[in-house]
Amino acid sequence: MLLKEYTYAYSALIAQYQLTEAQLRFTGTPEIPLKLSRSNPSIHPIVGIENERLTNFFVLDERKDVALYADNEHAVLLRTFSTDHRYQGKGYAKKALRLLHDFTKKLFPTADEIILAVNKKNISAQTLYKKSGFVPMDKIVEGAAGPQYVMTLSLL
Repeated sequence: MLLKEYTYAYSALIAQYQLTEAQLRFTGTPEIPLKLSRSNPSIHPIVGIENERLTNFFVLDERKDVALYADNEHAVLLRTFSTDHRYQGKGYAKKALRLLHDFTKKLFPTADEIILAVNKKNISAQTLYKKSGFVPMDKIVEGAAGPQYVMTLSLL
């Protein structure tokens, strides 16, 4: 698996990316962050590619909303993490998260932490993040779909 910053070359794969209604309860489609990234250079859409297939999509936000979750000015926010439903349960999310530490350090050399918010009802995502090294913080934020736990991954 490769993690890459989104470029127009991936637009055909994005157009085929599929999320179910159940997934959309907890995440968003790639279209909105892609649009936001055109006018906001702190939003970095990332694609997970395996065998020329787009298996995962997420955003690394270096400024826009980081302060909502952490006081650390060197933190990067992971958001909109998803797996195309056709590839769920095949280990692609685990692979993408395993690569995330080194990928983030290359993209943001001064970053020392990745933070995320995960819905309290999304137990499978919480489990995945914990198995990938994220640690729950003592912070809960209100999200569009209800309360969310804030989690952190050290880049040190």
